[in-house]
Amino acid sequence: MVKAALPAPFRGVVRDLLAWFAAGGVPAMIVGGVAASILGRPRTTRDVDACVRLPEGEWAAFLEAGRAHGFVPRRADALAFARRSRVLLVRHEPTAIDADLMLAEVPLEIEMLGRAVPRRAGGLRIPLPTPEDLVVMKALANRSHDLADIEAVLDANPKMDVAAALRRVRALSRSLEMPVILRDFESVLRKRRKR
Repeated sequence: MVKAALPAPFRGVVRDLLAWFAAGGVPAMIVGGVAASILGRPRTTRDVDACVRLPEGEWAAFLEAGRAHGFVPRRADALAFARRSRVLLVRHEPTAIDADLMLAEVPLEIEMLGRAVPRRAGGLRIPLPTPEDLVVMKALANRSHDLADIEAVLDANPKMDVAAALRRVRALSRSLEMPVILRDFESVLRKRRKR
């Protein structure tokens, strides 16, 4: 099993996010750099990313409820921005750390949320994507630090189902007409095999 790490400054943010999600009965998981630090290897990140499932009609009440947990909108037009981008941008006032809440709406995101697994890190039980789902998310984001995160997650989880992740990346690359996603993911896999 992976020894889970939680970057120290983010413990309070994650704790308060989880309390907010639990209070609202909102299905959620922590993703992004914090998830990569727990499932792969610790690295720096500027914010906390989460994926949540919440009907649009509940966004305003949910956002208001966040204040009781220390979260305030980062934009005056937070709800309008969320309608356009499917992301609620909030700031954890006690730490001044930002959190980006991705609003799951497509089947892939909803399926990943359904597979989320709680892991202990920093004294918390944190719902995280499976290692396979995290590498798929990172392949889709396809920035240099995402590719490094993929390597770290693969290294830290030798029993993960790489073939399943590759199938998902291949299908997404095809359906999104973005061959670079598959090319870069396969490049990471080839590099690992050469070691």
